[in-house]
Amino acid sequence: MSDSERQSQDAASTGTGYRVLARKYRPKDFTDLMVGQEPMVRTLTNAFETGRIAQAYMLTGVRGVGKTTTARILARALNYKRPDVDKPTIDLRVPGEHCQAIMEGRHVDVIEMDAASHTGIDDIREIIEQVRYRPVSARYKVYIIDEVHMLSTQAFNGLLKTLEEPPEHVKFIFATTEIRKVPITVLSRCQRFDLRRISASDLVGLFTTIAAKEGIEAEADALAMIARAAEGSARDGLSLLDQAIAHGAGAVQAEAVRGMLGLADRARIVDLFEHIVKGDVAAALGEFQSQYEAGANPVVVLTDLADFTHLVTRLKYVPDAANDPSLSEIERTKAAELAKGVAVTTLSRIWQMLLKGIPETEGSSRTAGAAEMVLIRLAHAAHLPAPEDAARRLAEFSGDNTDQRPASPSGNGGGNGTRVPYQSSVVARAPEPTPRPQPSGPTAMLRAVPNPEPQNIGRTEAKPVEAPKPLVRINSIGDIVDLAGEKRDVKLKALVRNFVRPVRLEPGRLDVNLTEGAPNTLLNELAVKLKEWTGIHWIVSTSREEGGPTMVEAEAKAQEQRVSDARQDPDVAAILAHFPGAKIIDVRVRAPELEEEGEAAPPAAAESEEGDILPGDDIEF
Repeated sequence: MSDSERQSQDAASTGTGYRVLARKYRPKDFTDLMVGQEPMVRTLTNAFETGRIAQAYMLTGVRGVGKTTTARILARALNYKRPDVDKPTIDLRVPGEHCQAIMEGRHVDVIEMDAASHTGIDDIREIIEQVRYRPVSARYKVYIIDEVHMLSTQAFNGLLKTLEEPPEHVKFIFATTEIRKVPITVLSRCQRFDLRRISASDLVGLFTTIAAKEGIEAEADALAMIARAAEGSARDGLSLLDQAIAHGAGAVQAEAVRGMLGLADRARIVDLFEHIVKGDVAAALGEFQSQYEAGANPVVVLTDLADFTHLVTRLKYVPDAANDPSLSEIERTKAAELAKGVAVTTLSRIWQMLLKGIPETEGSSRTAGAAEMVLIRLAHAAHLPAPEDAARRLAEFSGDNTDQRPASPSGNGGGNGTRVPYQSSVVARAPEPTPRPQPSGPTAMLRAVPNPEPQNIGRTEAKPVEAPKPLVRINSIGDIVDLAGEKRDVKLKALVRNFVRPVRLEPGRLDVNLTEGAPNTLLNELAVKLKEWTGIHWIVSTSREEGGPTMVEAEAKAQEQRVSDARQDPDVAAILAHFPGAKIIDVRVRAPELEEEGEAAPPAAAESEEGDILPGDDIEF
């Protein structure tokens, strides 16, 4: 059918000389549905060729992707008939006997029902009573139920039996935008097709073809704006294209579409993004004010800013995304350039702040002011360091100059250093003149130390401050355990003995590896106690390194070695051989001072009550 014949037919059917584009260019067969729905078309093609036609179909997708249109085309394919063809087929290029009536929704054997207005069991009962009768003229009686998720629970239950075992001459086609609201018992009885959201590039191609058929001059940037605003819906896009043609008096121009949709110039969005990443608050506010005065919606400006942030972030990992035809040239080039220079952490922070700021702006009675406050926060945050850099700087600022670790990069735009494994640290500080409350809990005490007040202003030289000397010298984990014992802190002593594996120890610095089951507060408690007992700053941190054994593990290993050595002693071996069942339960090393003074050592063996060692008795060495 030619375009002129189609327009004449449309005019005759409506009684007017004009028909909206969404209806005029509604797909008529599976060839038209190939725009964005190739998987579904391929499946139906194979099913029809092999004769594996389902009894019920479920079509789901967002609004405007062609669910109802697909249902009509499917009904047309099921009832396709010509003098030389009398079977279901997907080749619908030549209209059949029933095609025109089905596509116009007026065929007696193709019943369309809107579930939004027919939700009750009575409506379903009427369908159940009618399915027993054969179709009047077509091959199949087809029931198309749109927005099927609106049916009540009783209606769904009433439909189940008929849906599972329908007569051979009946087919059901359901359409819904809320597939999760459809009971699984219904879904399991249907062949499901998920109609995909149409990509912006496919929509641009569709709009370009339709504009050419209509003889309309359309700018590529204008069609790209409409495609983005359609959000994957061909019907919404065609409605916007219709509106743009009327708005531009027969031409579709980017400036007119921008004003119609309340959009900001994409080039100006790029400029606004650059001001933000540079931290130039004044320039960002000035650019936003200019866009607002030009008619841009503040919420739309922030939304476009979020879209551009997403584009820049995506190009860091998928450079080929710049070939999207829906992007303008300045978006394509500038986004690729910014992707190389802006760190991922910065882009992620901008994205998160925009996600929070857009709903705030939408709900505000002063949208322009709310949007400006969001932009101020964004520009201010551009100067903030990445979280890992902030933690590293705070650790360095606290006086930890002996820990020389390579700085971790702050993103793709950062340095080329090797990433350092994360280490949780607890910093304990020396007592200050004015007592301050100490934080409690497992959180690390990493905080910036306020700069001291300048003393002796006017002097050209400052005396170096000597590092405080510890009250108690600590050289090993054993010294910490002994100190805890002296201070009668039995709990901390037991925790250190059981859970702490030493990695590195130096004055004011302790790196450890904790065993499984260690309390979350152990590092904090240890740092506070060490500061209290030694009088100097202590940084206690966990390390990725395995470290040495805990004191309990070391003592157990030493005891095993002593027992093993004792078994090798000839006298002990003779005793064990002479008394079957005897075993070594302990090995004690005689103190050197006892040997020098000639004092008697503890008894080497335990005797029975009669004074004799009996078989099976434990011998203690």
